[in-house]
Amino acid sequence: MAAYQRIIPLVKDSQRKSLFLFGPRQTGKTFLLKKIFPKSPFYNLLLADVFFKLSQRPQMIREELLALGEQCPQPIIIDEIQKLPHLLDEVQYLIEEKKFRFILTGSSPRKLMRGGINLLGGRAWTQYLFPLVTAEIPQYDLLRILNFGALPSIYDSPDPERDLASYVGTYLKEEIQAEGLARKIENFSRFLQTASLFNAELLNFASVASDAAVPSRTVAEYFTILQDTLLGYLLEPFTKSRKRKAITTAKFYFFDVGVENYLAGRRGIKPKTELFGKALEHFIFTEIRACLSYRLDSRPLSFWRSKSGYEVDFLIGDEVAIEVKGTERVAERHLTGLKALSEEMKLKKRIVVSMDSSPRRIKDIEIVPVSKFCKDLWSKGI
Repeated sequence: MAAYQRIIPLVKDSQRKSLFLFGPRQTGKTFLLKKIFPKSPFYNLLLADVFFKLSQRPQMIREELLALGEQCPQPIIIDEIQKLPHLLDEVQYLIEEKKFRFILTGSSPRKLMRGGINLLGGRAWTQYLFPLVTAEIPQYDLLRILNFGALPSIYDSPDPERDLASYVGTYLKEEIQAEGLARKIENFSRFLQTASLFNAELLNFASVASDAAVPSRTVAEYFTILQDTLLGYLLEPFTKSRKRKAITTAKFYFFDVGVENYLAGRRGIKPKTELFGKALEHFIFTEIRACLSYRLDSRPLSFWRSKSGYEVDFLIGDEVAIEVKGTERVAERHLTGLKALSEEMKLKKRIVVSMDSSPRRIKDIEIVPVSKFCKDLWSKGI
């Protein structure tokens, strides 16, 4: 795996407090932590011998770390903490009594969040690691990302399609089947493929259930599993518009464009096609979401759609409205959603992200090429 310079502020935050670091498989958590903290004690619970030792005697982690005394390098890293959540009792003791600092990683926080497990009662901050973003990839290849996504090992892969197939198989086997999250793995597998076809669309459980041949109540549970295992994100609608009644149904986005493409059976996405525009919107969503997280920006990310059909792809708080278009020349007809939303609320910025070759302005709406939008996003924020 290439040594990308990741943006997440782990060093600064870990000097102040213990951290939970969550992120989907293969986002690079283990690689990153070993690179940043090469001297830290490292307990990888995916290793059979480490898992067996600590599952038999959880107190061994306390005994080993106390033996190091004041010379123990900080932070101490426990990888895949959801495999042995009862270790958190030992961690809490060491944080409180010995002032040790930990980084506790997980690719599936579902067991921790829903199992009544000790989450350290505010003694640790939570951060999320996402797939690579454009600011982390020198001279990034946009078309490659729109086809295969930005998981580090897959972006670099000479055979990304085959690696995506392996990734999806690993997720089903290790996150879903092994943890017993879905009673019938074949039903969940069929649901995954169907859900990918509804990516970035308004959630309609009945339609997904019909296409996947599973009950609607099961579909709702499956979407919760996708969120809890970090494979997807529910984008809530903005509903505070005054003149036009807004819809109240959320959208769902997979965490990575490439994973979604593989599940949906999409291959060879090219510019000037409808699929290109959809992939571009999904990509911009992943960039914005990661940026808000890494910058600790608490403004909500949402979208707006009126019942009469006007729509804006993304809103950041109630200040910035962003529309994404795959066209190489934005025209007046592409601005109707932004103009309609402007009649509902006062916005600080209205932006159309497109494949235009250079920035433009139509009245007070900014037309911004994808490359400039991404550069400004990571250098200036939103």
